[in-house]
Order: sequence, then structure tokens, then C-alpha cells
Amino acid sequence: MSTIKTTTQLGDALRAARKQLGLTQPQLALAAGVGVRFIVDLEAGKATLRLENVLRVIDALGGEVQLIGLPSSSPEHETKRKPHDT
Repeated sequence: MSTIKTTTQLGDALRAARKQLGLTQPQLALAAGVGVRFIVDLEAGKATLRLENVLRVIDALGGEVQLIGLPSSSPEHETKRKPHDT
């Protein structure tokens, strides 16, 4: 597992995974349903890419995103909002 704190680190990690799987950028783009330019920008660490497409690329590489260190969002930890009295 990689610790990612910057878009450059994310791009480097995804490039390494792509190469380890023996995929070209066009092959990954086709598998993820995005354009080759998107893969190029993602691997370069471009900060303004669409998150939905980033997640599609991660999925196409067989990965997943895990958030560590954040409060749990599981149902047993959620509190119901009470309407404000007016």
C-alpha cells in the first residue's frame, strides 16, 4: 500500500502500477473509459482532474481508495440531525 499525499505521488504510483501490469497508456485509457490525454495528465500529477475518472483508472488497475485517519462514516457512528426549534 502506498501513502499518497500529493497529486504527483498519485501519478507516480499509478504509472508504476500500469507499467507493472504491462499496460500502455492507450490500453489503460481504453480499460478505464477515459482518453489517453487524461492518463498522461494523471501520471504527470495534474491537480485539476475529475475525481470520478481518477477512480475509474484506479479501478481499472485493480486498486481501491482507502481513507485512513478520518472519523468513521459507518451507520452506527452517524448521529441523526434534530430539527432546529424556531
